[in-house]
Amino acid sequence: MIVNIQRRRLLSATVAGASLATLGPVAHAANAATATPAAAGLPKVTPPAQLRIGFQKSAVNLVIVKENRALEQRFPGTKISWLEFPAGPQQLEALSAGSLDLAITGDTPPVFAQAAGKDLRYVGVEPPKPDSSAILVQQDSTLKTLADLKGKRVALQKGSSAHFLIVRGLQKGGLSFADIQPVYLTPADARAAFERGSVDAWGIWDPYYAATELAIKPRVLATGRTLSSNNSFYFAPTAFTEKHGDTIAAIFAELSRADRLVQENRKEAAQRIADFSGLSLATVHLFLSRRPPSPVRPVTPEAVAEQQRVADAFHGLGLIPRPVKPIELVWHPTPAQLAIARA
Repeated sequence: MIVNIQRRRLLSATVAGASLATLGPVAHAANAATATPAAAGLPKVTPPAQLRIGFQKSAVNLVIVKENRALEQRFPGTKISWLEFPAGPQQLEALSAGSLDLAITGDTPPVFAQAAGKDLRYVGVEPPKPDSSAILVQQDSTLKTLADLKGKRVALQKGSSAHFLIVRGLQKGGLSFADIQPVYLTPADARAAFERGSVDAWGIWDPYYAATELAIKPRVLATGRTLSSNNSFYFAPTAFTEKHGDTIAAIFAELSRADRLVQENRKEAAQRIADFSGLSLATVHLFLSRRPPSPVRPVTPEAVAEQQRVADAFHGLGLIPRPVKPIELVWHPTPAQLAIARA
């Protein structure tokens, strides 16, 4: 089996003291020889001439695929560009502007994008990661419960998954969004404001959450475990799904393969992510410890239902201008494309 071949190679590389820089291409070469659609008798994938992929540091599968050059090996005739973004809203803005072919974000950015009439399709989903986001306060803060956020300055990236985390936290605390003073900042600016005491609380996700946790030991007021599923979705423009659905499926096969590498060889994967991102190895290990196995799958009815709850919450608060139905934007792969994605 492919997984067994992979495991044997991973274990032998570990015993030999090999780094993931060597392990990644070797492991992928073994897979490429046995698991590509052509080799498995599946439809041939004809990728576009160029492929532009947006990602964040938290997108573990994409980072491993990028660092292993898995797509460059699978699509040797395609020019592949990787563009890093600080958060999801910026990615979907680029996607709708025609600057990206694939993006990954949390649950909230697509709701805001759909309400604004942006062009996008939900094409895939990873399992929920509820432990990977949190509402933080300073260790010596007088804020003890979610209800204590009333009247306080709360930092968050507008339109991000942290936005919904805050909305749900306030609801659980018996408050409304109007009861706080939202301070809309990018993650980097929010951390600076949080550390100097310019804001009272901060809604954030990994790896920013893990990095801050290790650096200044904040107190966690609540995590997504009690507030939000924190789904991660993949998106593509409508035209791309219509012309290159097979390519999307092939990318998902590589992403799920990368996830298996992360699960089976956590130490080397963490080192590779740290080397690429500039994050400390301790930070990477911490945020990986909160990340469940995350193969990429077609968007499920459960994920769509959760997205509808997110959309309804924001519309109910008047934070998006019109009601939206996420199910209208879900891409449905063909049986052949599903087979490619699972190869």
